[in-house]
Amino acid sequence: MKKILLATTVFVLVPLMYVCVPIYQGLAHKGMLPMVGWDYQTWPTEQPTTQQVNDNRFKTSGLQALNLLKEQQKAVSAPGYTAAVAINGNIVWAGSVGWADIANKIKMTTDTQLRIGSTSKALTSAGLARLVAANKLNLDAPLTEYFDSLPHPDWHNMTARQLASHMAGMPHYDENTDILGLLETVSAQTHYPNVLDAMTLFDESDLLYPPGEQFSYASLGTVLLSVLIQIKAEQPYQDFIKQAVLAPLNMNETNTGSPDDVGAQMATSYWQDEQQPTRLKPWYELDLSHRLAAGGWVSTSKNLVQLGQGFLDDSFIPQEVRDTFWTPQRLNNGTTNRQNYGIGWRINDLDLGEGYKTMKYIHHGGETAGAQSFLMVIPEYKLSIAVNTNVKTEANFGAVAFDIAKVFIAELEK
Repeated sequence: MKKILLATTVFVLVPLMYVCVPIYQGLAHKGMLPMVGWDYQTWPTEQPTTQQVNDNRFKTSGLQALNLLKEQQKAVSAPGYTAAVAINGNIVWAGSVGWADIANKIKMTTDTQLRIGSTSKALTSAGLARLVAANKLNLDAPLTEYFDSLPHPDWHNMTARQLASHMAGMPHYDENTDILGLLETVSAQTHYPNVLDAMTLFDESDLLYPPGEQFSYASLGTVLLSVLIQIKAEQPYQDFIKQAVLAPLNMNETNTGSPDDVGAQMATSYWQDEQQPTRLKPWYELDLSHRLAAGGWVSTSKNLVQLGQGFLDDSFIPQEVRDTFWTPQRLNNGTTNRQNYGIGWRINDLDLGEGYKTMKYIHHGGETAGAQSFLMVIPEYKLSIAVNTNVKTEANFGAVAFDIAKVFIAELEK
């Protein structure tokens, strides 16, 4: 009898733990439950640095930028940081500080790959722009024109423009009322090689509002957009992005982060204790393929500035398409959405302070499982800057991008 009871307990508890442990970890890493574990690490006092200066005009600027990166990394107790600057089609500087893996003493370098979170939306935007430029996709056509069938009746009149600008009424991860899908999103243990399958995680969720009526940032809308891109590209979304965006821009260190598509120089991602920032812990193992288009890609700062430069290149994205994507989109009532969100990018005025003129800049940031990313483009100077770190911190990790911008703009103005 005891053996039967033991076998029954194991039969029930083991599958339950398999399901519940990742969910608990997901909630704990979001600060919603107490963190448990044993592999805590302390922020190292030794912090190695590297840099590449590819244009001698920017030797002094590069050194200043590297010092700024060191100061920012220390201020937020990040394991490591990378940054890069590109001007007029060329990467002129890249730098790194700290560690890609603390326990194994692997240094962060300018070639280290990191999760880029929602900066993935700018990458997806580039693929969408390429389809629009090729007249393969109409931003304002209802989804019913492109899908043979749609699993949710409220999706029928949505458009690609609304999905890409967060005005379609789609929910964000934590607003998903498809409970099983919500739990799967939190645990992030399943691999979805086809973005069509990832759509099943939210295809029964309620909309927040009718399409076009309001703005609400919604990564699940970008996942649905990736399915549309896959249909119109007539090939898997991942393959299309690699062919239409990564290859022409020589973004060779950008990949999906999936088990079969991981680079050799991937940084370890870290959780940080909000109360004690120097206390770090490697992020638990997960698979972000369910949100690939919205927040799952892996890249380098150098590759991200190449993406920024690609948007400035008329031969890659024609001016009329770029202008559309870099214009804040309007709601049904004619008002601009409250985040000045364009199509896969935010558009704002940049004020760097005294001595610098106000100008437009286009940007997207991302935070994800143990990493953060920020990409900004300043068309006035044909300048793009990216910064990345392998920790999810409560601090303003991306502030250093604006300080680096000052340094390089000052040099360009000489």
